[in-house]
Amino acid sequence: MLKALAAAALALNAIAADVSGVKLEDKAQLESRDLVLNGAGLRTRFRVVKVYVIGLYLPEKKSDPAAVLSLSGPKRAEIHMLRDVGADTFTDALVEGLKANHSEADYKALEPRVKELSDTMGQIGEAKNGMTIALDWTGSATRLAVNGKPAGKPIAGEDFYKALLRIWIGDKPVQDDLKKSLLGV
Repeated sequence: MLKALAAAALALNAIAADVSGVKLEDKAQLESRDLVLNGAGLRTRFRVVKVYVIGLYLPEKKSDPAAVLSLSGPKRAEIHMLRDVGADTFTDALVEGLKANHSEADYKALEPRVKELSDTMGQIGEAKNGMTIALDWTGSATRLAVNGKPAGKPIAGEDFYKALLRIWIGDKPVQDDLKKSLLGV
C-alpha cells in the first residue's frame, strides 16, 4: 500500500502543468538529454476558440526570448491539438507567424525548408483533436513527430528551428499571453 501511494505521489509530481485539460509532463527527453518544461499555454482564435496547448521544453529554464533562442542543445515545442485543423490551415498559420517575425529576405531564405515542413504536414493530412505534434531541435536538425512517431525527414539548419520558435516567442508572437506563458512570466 505504501509503495502504491509513493508511486502515485511521484506520478503527480511528474505533471508540471494542466492547461485546458491537457497535462504536460515536467520533463522530456530528446537525444538522450533531459529537458524541462519552460512554460505552457493555450492558443486560441478570436479569444474563445481553443486551438491547441503548447509546451516549450528546454535544457534549462529561461524567461528571455533571446536567451531561449541562443540556448544550445535540444529543444521541443510540443503541440497538443484541441480541434481538427487541416494541413493547409496549420501550415498557413505557421507561415503567417514566420512572416510576421522575419524580414522578406529572411523569410525567402527559409522558404525551401518551410515547404519541406508543409509537405510533411500534407502527408499527415490533418492535425486532429487529441494529436500531439512535436517540433524538435535535435542539435543537428528540426524533426517533426506525431504522437511520438517521426514524420517526414529532418530539416537542416538551426536558423529554421529558431524561426519556428519566433512564431510563439518572437517580437510579434501569434498571441501575447501565450508568449508570456511559454516564457514562464
